Amino acid sequence: MSHTPVKALFSSLTTMKGAVIAAPMVVGVGLLFSIASSDNVVSSQKTSAAGQATSPAPAQAAEIKIAQATANTNQATPFSPAQRKEIGDIVREYLLANPQILVEVSEKLQAIQEKDRQAQQLKVLASSKDSIFRSELDFVLGDKDGDVTIVEYFDYNCGWCKRALNEVTRLTQADKKVRVVMKEFPIFGEHSEYAARAALASKPQGKYWEFHVALMKERRVTKDNVMTIAGNVGLDIDKLKVEMEKPKYRDAIRRNQEVATSLGIEGTPGFIIDSTINPGYLPLDRLKTLVADVRKEGCKFC
Repeated sequence: MSHTPVKALFSSLTTMKGAVIAAPMVVGVGLLFSIASSDNVVSSQKTSAAGQATSPAPAQAAEIKIAQATANTNQATPFSPAQRKEIGDIVREYLLANPQILVEVSEKLQAIQEKDRQAQQLKVLASSKDSIFRSELDFVLGDKDGDVTIVEYFDYNCGWCKRALNEVTRLTQADKKVRVVMKEFPIFGEHSEYAARAALASKPQGKYWEFHVALMKERRVTKDNVMTIAGNVGLDIDKLKVEMEKPKYRDAIRRNQEVATSLGIEGTPGFIIDSTINPGYLPLDRLKTLVADVRKEGCKFC
């Protein structure tokens, strides 16, 4: 079967050549794929021992009709309105006779989209490798020279991120060779963005992790309580307020958002474990399994 992209197939329908190549077409739920070529259409009409043509199956009948309709037509000539209607009727007849083809087409489309998605993710990982795994602004939990890197995208107002804190902490306690890169990814509005900048700006004072844990333990993080939490962990508030206004922190957050979106991470938490993208919460056992898989295959990016 041809794997011609959907847009190209839609374009091909405007010419007679397209009909011969793509006929008959499957139309349903926005799907339109080539299911046979005209080279096989006429040959599908078999003759019986008595020399009489056997009755073609519904699919063969549809293919034969389109082949006959286009056989004597200039392939560069667009379809006439009457021909378009006739082809539409044939396609409808085909689908009614073979409804299971829609499931097959849907599964095929999903497989193609998944393959394309994975290729795009690998491309982004390769082009943004340093900013994802080795940014100087990011805090690293665990072994800074560890053999496997986990990148976590999180928001301080994300309930599942608060649950993930325990899993990630337990992982670094159990596995002394893993490194976890913390990525500020505020998706819940200005309060989360404010907390993210404050957290990044706390790193020069050497208090990032204590501040991070305290923010995660807070039920709701807002502009009103961020500095109170910062003071409770021993941060110099005046220095923190000045530091967090530096453009580099806003730029880092914007970059995190761009990369995460391009990788298909639209919610939090989101994890990258070498070349594997995992949108959503991961329990400790799953984290351990993914780390073991990377060690077995070897790091491609981390």
